[in-house]
Amino acid sequence: MDESPPAFVPLTFEQCRVLGCLIEKENTTPDAYPMTLNGLVTACNQSTNREPVVTFSEETVLEALDGLKARQFAMQLSQAGARVQKYKHNLEHKLPWLEKPHIALLCVLLLRGAQTIGELRQRTERLYRFPDLEGIEATLQAMITGDGQEPTVVLFPPGPGRKSPLYLHTLAGIPDAPTLAAPAVTATFETSSSVREDDNLWRARIEAEVAALREELRALKEKLGE
Repeated sequence: MDESPPAFVPLTFEQCRVLGCLIEKENTTPDAYPMTLNGLVTACNQSTNREPVVTFSEETVLEALDGLKARQFAMQLSQAGARVQKYKHNLEHKLPWLEKPHIALLCVLLLRGAQTIGELRQRTERLYRFPDLEGIEATLQAMITGDGQEPTVVLFPPGPGRKSPLYLHTLAGIPDAPTLAAPAVTATFETSSSVREDDNLWRARIEAEVAALREELRALKEKLGE
């Protein structure tokens, strides 16, 4: 008798966005967590820290929540005397091997899609403060190999028109190699107070990331005939 575990069913884009918002708001606005439906709709549709920007309806978010609850990625809380239902993620039980640094990286990948390591360094600071780029690389590597569990991240090495490796989450399935696209906004790389200009390694890697973005934009313009 075959007792192999059932095949993983990928999450939809909408489910990934809702899950990412639940993770993010738990860390950035804990007073408003667990979240109401209205709060989740607003979080999904916000124009900052999201790629792409969307306009989900309540029905879309509810449908995504139903899917997440059925897969045990999220929970609905029934509180005595509460007039509205609230929702929270369930990663501590669904993916218990993930710790805070893993979850911070996963959150950014869920909300913003494919990212370079420099982008991840900048965009995870609100969620978890990595000591250096090596710490991020080690955490990503553990998520790629799975350490005995299902991998949650995949790495795409540099390709045509792209000099920097990109990381993507696998909760929506194993993605195809990302294609070259113009950045939605101009990337900025501002170091925090704990990362000063005397950190030569950090500066060198950031400069490399900026150079790669410039090369991607140049290649895109050539492709479009500008």
